[in-house]
Amino acid sequence: MGSAHMPKRALIGALLIANMLTATRLSFSIQPLVRRSSYSLICPKHFPKSRPCPLWSSSFSFCLQNPHRSPTCPSIVPFSSHCSAPSMATVPQSTPEVNPLLLDFDFPPFDAVKADHVIPGIRTMLNQLENDLIELESKVEPTWPKLVDPLEKLVDRLSVVWGIVNHLKSVKDSSELRSAIEEVQPDKVKFELRLGQSKPIYNAFKAIQESPEWQTLSDAQKRIVDSQIKQAVLSGVSLEDDKKEDFNKIQQELEKLSQKFEENVLDATKKFGKLITDKKDIEGLPATALGLAAQTAVSKGHKDATAENGPWIITLDGPSFLSVMQHAQNRSLRKEVYYAYVTRASSGDLDNTEIIGQILKLRLEKAKLLGYSNYAEVSMSTKMATVDKAEELLEKLRSASWDAAVQDTEDLKNFSKSQGAVEADDLSHWDLNFWSERLRESKYDINEEELRPYFSLPKVMGGLFSLAKMLFGIDIEPADGLAPVWNNDVRFYCVKDTAGSPIAYFYFDPYSRPSEKRGGAWMDEVVARSRALSRDGTKARLPIAHMVCNQTPPVGNKPSLMTFREVETVFHEFGHALQHMLTKQDEGLVSGIRGIEWDAVELPSQFMENWCYHRDTLMSIAKHYETGETLPEDVYLKLVAARTFRAGSLSLRQIRFATVDLELHSKYVPGESETIYDVDQRVSKGTQVIPPLPEDRFLCSFSHIFAGGYAAGYYSYKWAEVLSADAFSAFEDAGLDDEKAVEETGKKFRETVLALGGGKAPLEVFVEFRGREPSPEALLRHNGLLSVTASA
Repeated sequence: MGSAHMPKRALIGALLIANMLTATRLSFSIQPLVRRSSYSLICPKHFPKSRPCPLWSSSFSFCLQNPHRSPTCPSIVPFSSHCSAPSMATVPQSTPEVNPLLLDFDFPPFDAVKADHVIPGIRTMLNQLENDLIELESKVEPTWPKLVDPLEKLVDRLSVVWGIVNHLKSVKDSSELRSAIEEVQPDKVKFELRLGQSKPIYNAFKAIQESPEWQTLSDAQKRIVDSQIKQAVLSGVSLEDDKKEDFNKIQQELEKLSQKFEENVLDATKKFGKLITDKKDIEGLPATALGLAAQTAVSKGHKDATAENGPWIITLDGPSFLSVMQHAQNRSLRKEVYYAYVTRASSGDLDNTEIIGQILKLRLEKAKLLGYSNYAEVSMSTKMATVDKAEELLEKLRSASWDAAVQDTEDLKNFSKSQGAVEADDLSHWDLNFWSERLRESKYDINEEELRPYFSLPKVMGGLFSLAKMLFGIDIEPADGLAPVWNNDVRFYCVKDTAGSPIAYFYFDPYSRPSEKRGGAWMDEVVARSRALSRDGTKARLPIAHMVCNQTPPVGNKPSLMTFREVETVFHEFGHALQHMLTKQDEGLVSGIRGIEWDAVELPSQFMENWCYHRDTLMSIAKHYETGETLPEDVYLKLVAARTFRAGSLSLRQIRFATVDLELHSKYVPGESETIYDVDQRVSKGTQVIPPLPEDRFLCSFSHIFAGGYAAGYYSYKWAEVLSADAFSAFEDAGLDDEKAVEETGKKFRETVLALGGGKAPLEVFVEFRGREPSPEALLRHNGLLSVTASA
């Protein structure tokens, strides 16, 4: 790469950064975890943050998360330094006389809530909240104590109770729980609309904004007021009579459709089970995959199933599906499983096609009621970017990735041909990951399955906690038994500061449970830090988070042995949790992950992934689970070298999803000749070197945009990648081998990105940390695409 290439690289970098910076100045803060459909911060409907899995498959949604979560506990106190519950705390037990959803508690009673508690509990709560709202509206004044504080307390009750129920639906699903939620959901949405469209509350916020006291408010308070006003308008507060009635009907219907969409995905995933009895059919599958397949067979009634002799059952759950795609020598098996995966929820009673059409139609109608041209404009009104700026960023990254992706495909063809593969001249989608793994093994001498023994879950978590201590000055201790949990595998932890005082708590649910648990990985809040919800009126309520993954469970007497990708996933979700738990914002509506623009919220999660490639960090977690041997140095170097393997292809994959999302929400017109699948095929011509199959129906399981918070927002992953890569480059500049410099930079990261929450605009937060505005160079460099860009 000679100097002659520098001007072009500089030009592309300048275009990228100009694109981002122009957009970041266009909007003010709005809650990133609120569904963009109707509710203001007054009614937060949070969406867990999900890992953008760096996996090859053209259907992405096994990595998607539960879209309907947002608990906030009504009475969490600042606990003692011994991580014990206060003496007043009780763990509610389910009895016929007591509904655990209506009790005062310190931690949500996840173990006590049953499906038959949902309908009476939710309806009783909503009646209480309606009375509280009437009283607030009658007494409201444009002051913080008379408006924001009582409003936050009211919302908190709704958030925690509904959040418990929906969290259980995501991790402990049942038909009874589904039915109960379906029955009371319209009542809940009706109340949220009533609250979001409250003119007395809206007018009070407007009065604060226009009062002489406005200049005395903190930045965080101003952002709260601005966002409340903005979201009230998006909630339909300005609509009159028939238009408001139409808006509310749309909201109710969208809620039902999104719920049904996600249920169809889960049911379609559970429905598939390939029973295999002939060992020849599963040649190539590693021992961990065989053990998991046998364990699944046992659970399905094949009591004598063993990893060695079968029978085995292959499912569409992440660990099982990927093992087949990567390792099964039986090409027809790969094809069958792949087809099942990319056509999930696209036929019969579970067909999501019509649901997608209805969702897009109603979102467009809603946008026009609010005075926007399309739903993408509604979505972008609460983000850093605009539609044009997001499209510009995606196109620039696409052009920077294309040549590398073409070369990736050529490399696979040439390698598979050298190995005598009959399919070498006609590679299809079910061949790509298989031959990618073989090429990775050949090129870097790395076999992911052989690395599993070095990544046992206990060692990984221990190393992750040690890293957090070094970077951010916190200690993380087990606190199992302090809080009720929903499954015996769930762990509970206490986070302490340097003085030994608790500052946060979190749950961790690591393992795949396909019969009851949604796929993917996500983090969400249980409660947020809050001054208004302090138990004693002096110390802010402490934040609590949960992290949920779907990694390979323990098999037999072995601990959970993780792939390197699963390690990255845990680091990613922990990054989200850190931003929630280490916040120093006391205003509950902008503390932690609240109030951060959606396209910036992935910054800390993607930032944490970089530490998986940091020598000291990796060596601290990579210990053989039996011998204690550290990962050999040469293997570490190969892992680092392999980091950019197929980076162009993986980048294009994310760009395809993001571009389809924007197309469907900005240009697509439901009911015209071009179908949603036509849009995907058209977009894929420029974003996929090997176009998707004509039968590809990945949209039918694309829960991020049809049942989650990413509608016209999937581009956020790439947008935030620019920020996160540049943030990590601050540590590179300081010197990753200089422990003191790393600690100092980590402290600065904690005091800005992790501490300020949504109380300050994300661009301002970034500049406060980095000392300048963001640059895309680090992202392109980390992905190994700078040289490709220079020669493009």
